[in-house]
Amino acid sequence: MDILKKINQLRINRNWSVYRLSVEAGLPQSTITNMFNRETLPSIVTLQSICNAFGITLSEFFKEEKNSDGVDYEQFERIYNELPGDIKISIFNLMKNIVDSQ
Repeated sequence: MDILKKINQLRINRNWSVYRLSVEAGLPQSTITNMFNRETLPSIVTLQSICNAFGITLSEFFKEEKNSDGVDYEQFERIYNELPGDIKISIFNLMKNIVDSQ
């Protein structure tokens, strides 16, 4: 697991700037900035503060999110978020139709 990548993805998913993450986590902005710029792993205490800001536990942070079919929800979300709005609507409608027809 790429810890820095996961922190960054959680931050981006919430539309938070690095500054906002630092405020929410109660950490100096330089700590977060240096962590990303220098690609250094956070200490457990820092990671705990970051997890608290995201409203998750350390256990949830390290949990690999896959369903019984092996779908990686983080990857799915990343791909979905890159799609244009009209495609997202089409995918939603398709999924809704599939569920409604069952």
